[in-house]
Amino acid sequence: MNTLFDKIWDKHVVQIVDDGPTQLYIDRLYCHEVTSPQAFDGVRKRGLQCFRPKNIFCMPDHNTPTHDQDKPIADPVSKKQVDTLAKNASDFGLTHYGMMDRNNGIIHVVGPEKGLSLPGMTIVCGDSHTSTHGAMGAVAFGIGTSEVEMVMASQCILQQKPKSMRISINGELQKGVTPKDVALYLMAQLTTSGATGYFVEYAGDVVKNMTMEGRLTLCNLSIEMGARGGFVAPDETTFAYIKGREFAPKGEEWDKALAYWKTLKSGDDAVFDKELSFDAADIEPRITYGTNPGMGIGITESVPTLDTIGETGKAGFMKSLSYMGFEPGEKLLGHPIDYVFLGACTNGRIEDFRAFASIVEGRKKAEHVTAWLVPGSWAVDRQIREEGIDKILEAAGFEIRQPGCSACLAMNDDKIPAGKYSVSTSNRNFEGRQGPGARTILASPLVAAAAAVTGEITDPREFIKE
Repeated sequence: MNTLFDKIWDKHVVQIVDDGPTQLYIDRLYCHEVTSPQAFDGVRKRGLQCFRPKNIFCMPDHNTPTHDQDKPIADPVSKKQVDTLAKNASDFGLTHYGMMDRNNGIIHVVGPEKGLSLPGMTIVCGDSHTSTHGAMGAVAFGIGTSEVEMVMASQCILQQKPKSMRISINGELQKGVTPKDVALYLMAQLTTSGATGYFVEYAGDVVKNMTMEGRLTLCNLSIEMGARGGFVAPDETTFAYIKGREFAPKGEEWDKALAYWKTLKSGDDAVFDKELSFDAADIEPRITYGTNPGMGIGITESVPTLDTIGETGKAGFMKSLSYMGFEPGEKLLGHPIDYVFLGACTNGRIEDFRAFASIVEGRKKAEHVTAWLVPGSWAVDRQIREEGIDKILEAAGFEIRQPGCSACLAMNDDKIPAGKYSVSTSNRNFEGRQGPGARTILASPLVAAAAAVTGEITDPREFIKE
């Protein structure tokens, strides 16, 4: 096979169970407050300790408010989950970055930016968007709570080996097309189940030319195609991003690590279970119109008509449109919106804020639009202020909130009211994902910024200087 996935996977195999799963060694376990409590309880009930506590890092993100974090959390459920994580981390001697700790943020943003997620690693977390860390050249995937307990107790997990897929995107992206648009395009082409059972390696000109932050966005959304995970082979872009970060190897260890990382690529004769190729010229800025991330269109296109939908999909298609308040064949350009959300583990990094600011600079937020601009970590927040992006955003009428998952999902105070339209840079647009009855339109930071200043769905290319 000789694929990069095989190389990393095989290096971590402890044993293969006959007619069963593989026992796989895990280099890094991330824990947040939602999926870890039962796992900690399970380890405690067995009278065990965490097998390798230095390999486990904990931080709250889903339930944290994005304002007044220095005050007690008002919601009792959220407060209990955040407090329980802090106690569990203390009881088991684990690294914990709590609320207001300057190391805190969304776990999938903090891992790469601190150099905790490195090439060649196996990385897991009780969260489906763990695939984000694959951008570092790692095999990273989400696991269930019982599996979190397994890793805590043994630093291993039982897993069936997925199949391998390579997706190549070649050519040059058009003006205004971002990695988020690439991911939304792939989801529409493959559907939300098109990569089920596969681990995806992203390749081609477009991926090679992406920044690390762009690759993190692309890999983040792998799960939305049904993939077990997605990753990019590490290269000079990866190495430059990692060098000097807090947990990155230093000195001789760096030289040794770099020599190994440079071997992490699929061979020229690598055989994948499936190969797909796409042309960058076919991708324009994109939006979703339905209630799963695969229901997307180019921003100048129309919602599909009923005659283009297969018989088995028509009922679900019409149900989605009914929920969203859209009609088959409708163009969405100019459709009024109510909320804009910039953030999440998908688009809460400094590049996303730079992109958003590039559109709104010298303009004003539409009066009727509520905008939540939420850094993915305190480190991103610091960069925003160091670069003066906060001044640009404030002059345009925007406020920067405190780090957290925020309006990506309705597990904290930032909920979109029923019936309201939200242009969101997050990863999912399921019914009620951003709040009961909320209508979510997934988009890039550029599309979100254009909507924020016009108050309607707008092609961001209108605002981009040549």
